[in-house]
Amino acid sequence: MSLGMDAQCMLCHFRRNVETARTLGNEETATAFARALMQVYLDTPAERATPYVGPAVNELYQRFYGLEPDRYRQEKEESNAFVMARLDAIRATAEKAADPVLAGLQLAILGNYIDFSALQGEVSFEKLDTMLDSAMDMELESYPQLRQELSKAKKLLYLTDNAGEIGFDRICAEQIQKAFPDLQITFCVRGDYAQNDATREDALAVGVPFPVIDNGNDVAGTELSLLSDEAKSAMDAADVIISKGQGNAETLLGCGYNIYYAFLIKCPRFMERYNKPKLTPMLVRERE
Repeated sequence: MSLGMDAQCMLCHFRRNVETARTLGNEETATAFARALMQVYLDTPAERATPYVGPAVNELYQRFYGLEPDRYRQEKEESNAFVMARLDAIRATAEKAADPVLAGLQLAILGNYIDFSALQGEVSFEKLDTMLDSAMDMELESYPQLRQELSKAKKLLYLTDNAGEIGFDRICAEQIQKAFPDLQITFCVRGDYAQNDATREDALAVGVPFPVIDNGNDVAGTELSLLSDEAKSAMDAADVIISKGQGNAETLLGCGYNIYYAFLIKCPRFMERYNKPKLTPMLVRERE
């Protein structure tokens, strides 16, 4: 269950965080930070995925540099504002498509680009605008199976990922609700600050019209061992789960739930796993 943190993940995670640390202070402090980060890896069970170490890393940033857990607040607010300014246009694009559910999902997957943690220094709202122009060209092999299952399902749990992106998720879920009006849809966000991931505050900011629960923790993924009782019950009760983002996929792949993982590939491990280039849109079914 989950993709355990292997050497490739450690190297990538270590490099990104140490490079960030070096911009925040002197070399001596960055070296101490790096040593403490290595200890975090040693203390982490081998089967845990990379997002699991997020809370411990946040503590290091606070201890060594005084950074608050919500250090991505500005990026999150800008992301939500970007999406809200385009919400009507995004919705119109989905609704005029031959299959609004498919279009909503395509747009939501492109929204996964808004990731200031995994794509450090690479996120550009101008680039996302360009990407959205080609959203309808996206091929999603597992979509027919997902649509068939949604037509028979009673409960859909939508696991969100990033702030801003959750606005795209709203549009996707709205199209699903229109197509299948008897389907009960619930959104699940993070229980506390986890990089630039969506919380209840972000769900409110983009006007999510569905019931919203949180996962009860500050891991940037869905770590089953840390879920709140409410989130675990929602997972168990769902007929279908849509899981957004690579962090959720890292922590859930192999879990056995009826999950459809919708994300953009963002790291070498996933590039190798699926033999696809970076930022390739994916829709992967857990049970296949």
